[in-house]
Amino acid sequence: MKVLVIEDNPSVCSMLEMFFSKEGITGEFVHNGLEGYERFKGNEWDLMILDWMLPGMDGVSLCRKIREEKSSIPIIMLTAKDSESDQVLGLEMGADDYVTKPFSPLALMARIKAVTRRYQIAEIDQQSNISDLLQTDNFKISKSTREVYLQDRKITNLTPKEFDLLYYFVKNPRQVFTREQLLERVWGYQFYGDERTVDVHIKRLRKKIETPTHPFFHTVWGVGYKFDEAVEVNEN
Repeated sequence: MKVLVIEDNPSVCSMLEMFFSKEGITGEFVHNGLEGYERFKGNEWDLMILDWMLPGMDGVSLCRKIREEKSSIPIIMLTAKDSESDQVLGLEMGADDYVTKPFSPLALMARIKAVTRRYQIAEIDQQSNISDLLQTDNFKISKSTREVYLQDRKITNLTPKEFDLLYYFVKNPRQVFTREQLLERVWGYQFYGDERTVDVHIKRLRKKIETPTHPFFHTVWGVGYKFDEAVEVNEN
């Protein structure tokens, strides 16, 4: 695996370089956002890790610029910002996942493996032209083309992880999942203490696909979440 790391903290870079070596990962480290963008354009990468705060060009702007170019490279953001609004912003700009500093290198390695594994599976599906259409009363979702239709209206503003989460819920209706289960089954890594990843994604999905009279995601207090299309709310 070849990973481009754009991070201006030498200590973080040294730590990642050590763990990459143990995992057999080739890492290239750049400390400036603009230089990182040029390095991204000049090579093929399996994964990119972006720090939020960078000289030259910040990580969020860089992530958005890469996604505007239709690049499908997996992106993980490192951030010292822990507010929900900051996390949402990073995800909306196209990051697949985020890790809040200070972080465990083992947790980051688990997320790297999970993100790249999902991309590899999606690429194999597309190359094999696998038709995997999930259809319900309200939704039509194609896993191979990653298209979502809600009552014949195409939903075009889902991030990659929002799509994965929605697909999993629609495929498993009315089942209650804990946040830990969703992290393991959708994100692909075991629980490392940051349940807010799930909460942020579900909050964004609610805004994008629900209406006041027709919610789909339901909080099961003390447990987690479930997806149920049959529940409607009478405003009167």
